[in-house]
Amino acid sequence: MFTKEDIQTAESKIKTGSDFPQFIKELKELGVVRNDVYVSNGLSAYFASEDEVLQIHPEEYPELVINTDSSVEKLKHALKSHQAGETGFISFCEHAADAGVEKWITDLKNMTCIYYDTAGNELVKETISAV
Repeated sequence: MFTKEDIQTAESKIKTGSDFPQFIKELKELGVVRNDVYVSNGLSAYFASEDEVLQIHPEEYPELVINTDSSVEKLKHALKSHQAGETGFISFCEHAADAGVEKWITDLKNMTCIYYDTAGNELVKETISAV
């Protein structure tokens, strides 16, 4: 089973969105099959293997105010900027909250990432890839 320290070591290498594929590769190597991120009350992340779940609530992230008027366009712009390496992870989280994102789920089995608003509606579904 992976530990909090394993996850933090993998995360510490992420400076921009361009490092995300390497992060996904490292998560898969650790046995992670799903990563759920809840935006409200700061961030709360769940990393799950086939039979265990590890919760991490990073203290360094600010509380994020979620816009109740979700916007797919805002989210797509935030994703594009982050993936281009123009914004760091905290900035992306702030932009995602402003776009109305309540949570996102990264499915490492199907290599997809789905973003949901506060009503549970799917805003964006993207295919991800590992290096």
